[in-house]
Order: sequence, then structure tokens, then C-alpha cells
Amino acid sequence: MRIPSLIGTCTATCATTTDQSTITLPKLRRPAITASDTSTSSDGSSSYPSRETSSSISGLNSNLSIQTLPSVPSLQKLSGETLNFTVIQHSVSSVTAKQSRPVTCLAVRGNLLYAASGHQVSVYDRCTWTDLHAFNGHDSSSGSIKALAFCNKMIFSTHQDCKIRVWQFTPDRKAHRLLTTLPTFNDRLRRFLLPNSYVTIRRHKKRLWIKHADAVTGLAVCKGAIYSVSWDKSLKIWRASDLRCLESVKAHDDAVNAIAVSNDGTVYTGSADKRIRVWNKPSGEKRHVLIATLEKHKSAVNALALKDDGSVLFSGACDRSILVWEREDSGNHMVLIGALRGHEKAILCLINVSDLLISGSADRTIRVWEQGYDGKYCCLAVLAGHQKPVRSLAAITESNSEDSPITENDVVSVFSGSIDGEIKVWQICSKNTNTPAHADTLSNIQ
Repeated sequence: MRIPSLIGTCTATCATTTDQSTITLPKLRRPAITASDTSTSSDGSSSYPSRETSSSISGLNSNLSIQTLPSVPSLQKLSGETLNFTVIQHSVSSVTAKQSRPVTCLAVRGNLLYAASGHQVSVYDRCTWTDLHAFNGHDSSSGSIKALAFCNKMIFSTHQDCKIRVWQFTPDRKAHRLLTTLPTFNDRLRRFLLPNSYVTIRRHKKRLWIKHADAVTGLAVCKGAIYSVSWDKSLKIWRASDLRCLESVKAHDDAVNAIAVSNDGTVYTGSADKRIRVWNKPSGEKRHVLIATLEKHKSAVNALALKDDGSVLFSGACDRSILVWEREDSGNHMVLIGALRGHEKAILCLINVSDLLISGSADRTIRVWEQGYDGKYCCLAVLAGHQKPVRSLAAITESNSEDSPITENDVVSVFSGSIDGEIKVWQICSKNTNTPAHADTLSNIQ
């Protein structure tokens, strides 16, 4: 297996795989993360939102990608002992692939994989890889689905038609049924007669402030609250118990593409205005306020991901770099510590799972990153095989069981969807060199 080198300023090494393989890489440790810097704050203003488009950046090799943000130091480094790193990959042949619709989002819940393609969500059994059923397939007027999230046994989907739909699985019918649409009828009825319930969205046109005015592009769930962002430049907060809209914030100067929420309630929004904004609700206050604006990207921010403890924020943009932000000692702000480079085109999606950062790009590859003991990051693997840009990612740590193809250590299953409708499944496991390398072949899913 050929192991390509990364950019000249970094000594990290990546392993590229399109099939079952075992490679030797440096062993990385995972300590606590500390930082001691500051961030800046700013306020928002209004302009018309832009629409999501494919990246127009031409393909460049990795050595040139550092020119995108030359003032930001690289965090890539290789050090430490060796380990065996196993990557197993197999493809999913699905209905979405046959329809050639972009896989706009993926989500995992237990043994089920939810894949949104166009206006339809397909549900797969991850144990048997059976295509169980699909929902919202007849409502083409809703437009493409942008995001999926789970809360209180309900499934939330965001749509091009400015709405959030709420679904519930019915075991007797083995199908998902539509519960309601946000904002709910009762919420609209409560407000429609009140003049102060309306906001101007464009000249001579007003709308209830609880309604999104453009495609809803992102969802996050945290401690009984649901957060949504939209191309209408707003952030809205909904109460999960009664699905009532509690708050609407004009978050950015352009379309909002991504959202991430930490366990302490801090909200991060990424926008086409090249900014990441940080929001929080002070103790005793009723509304979220802007506490910081993170400005280093040179193009639209497409994706955000947080470490489980909320100490590190990752942001991906059309400038081909993944920026790494660490929370300062005071715990109130994030500070930029460096960039991860290697993708040759726009970063379209990011997820963090089991101390691994996984990135998908318009260059049709997926990269797996891990932080070392010295705070530097190593690109563990480059997963190649998609024929079109990777638009969506989902991942889950599998518990060891008799049915698991690898039983020595936990396995991270990664699901990737591209704009040609193809879904691929990858399984990643790191092992000590004292343990014999081992990888079982997985059958293709038909």
C-alpha cells in the first residue's frame, strides 16, 4: 500500500484506502486539552442570504492547500510509538443511489441508519443492511431535506420549504408517521393576531417571527431544546416538550449553513458570511446573546463539529482548511490554535466521534484525524472511493459483541453520502502492535 506524504510543512503521514487494509501508523495519546487565549466579539446586520452551491474551487495538490490561510499555523505532526491501524470498507447499494439524488444528510439511531436523499428519508437496518422503508416520499413539495435530529423518541427533519417536520416511528405499522410541522398550528394560532409577532423579511412582506423564511439548513438538540438555523440568517430555539418556538435571533449577515451546541448550552453558528458566531444565554436572562465572533476563514463556513466535552471546535469551509479552536481557561471564548490541511477542495461536512475528527470534502475523499499527546493532529487515513463530492457523514462507536467483525477493540463505523446518491460504510479500528493485525471481510450490501 502506497502511503502519500502530506504538505511539506508537516511531517504527518496519511494512509489512503479503497478496500480492506492494515497499515502501520504512529500511536497517539489523548490527554486533556488546555488553552489560554482570547476571542473577539461583534454584532450582526442584515443582507439577502445566498444559496448553497457546489464548490467552484479547482483541484489543487496538498502542497498548495496551505496557501489558503498562510497566516494560520499547521497543527499536523507525527510522533510517538507505532500502532496497527485497520480500515475496512464496503459500499451500500440503495434506492437513493439508483435515483442519483444527493445524499444530503445521514443519521444513526441504534441499529437504524437514516439517509435523506431529495425529499425522502430511507431507513436501513444496520444489522442486516436491509432497506426497511422510506418516509416523506410523496411530499415532493417540501423540497430537499437538509438535516436530521432525534429528541424524545421523535425524529426532526428540516426542509427546503422553510419547515421542520416531526416524525414518530409506529411499531405496529413499522413505519414513520408525521406528527406535526414546526411551527405548530397552536403556536401560530397563539400569535397571528398580535402585530408584534410579525417581522419584515423583505420589502412589503412580513412573516411570523416563529417561522423560518428560507431553507432550514441545520439542527442541534441539547437538554430539552432544539436549535435550528436557516438561509434566512436566523437562529431559532424550540422547546422539545411542547414544540413551541421560544426565541429567534438574527444570527448572521448571510445564510447560516451549520450549527453545533455544547453540553453547557453554548451555541456555535457558521455562515456564508465567513464567520462563526458564539451564543449563550446568561444566567437569569431570557434570550441568547452574542458573546464572540470567530473570523479567520476566507470563504463560506460549511460545517462545524465539537469535541464531546465542548473544549474544541472544528470548522470547515470552502477555503479547504479545517480550523481548530480551543476554549480558553475562562471557559467563555474560543481561540484559534491552527489548521488541518490536506483536502484539495471545499470541506462539506465534519463529525467528531470517539476522539476522532472525520471530514468529508468536495475532493471526494474522507479524512480521519486524531490528536496526539503534544496537541498536534495526525491524519490517520484518507478514505477514497466516492466518485462525487462527499456531502454528508455520520458515525457511531460500535460496542464489542460476537457479531462485530473486529472484537479486540471498539470499532467506529463511518457512513458517508455523496452527491451522486451513493452511501458507503467504513469501519475503523486502531490496535496495539502487540496484537496481530486482523480484518474480516464484510459482504457488500445489496
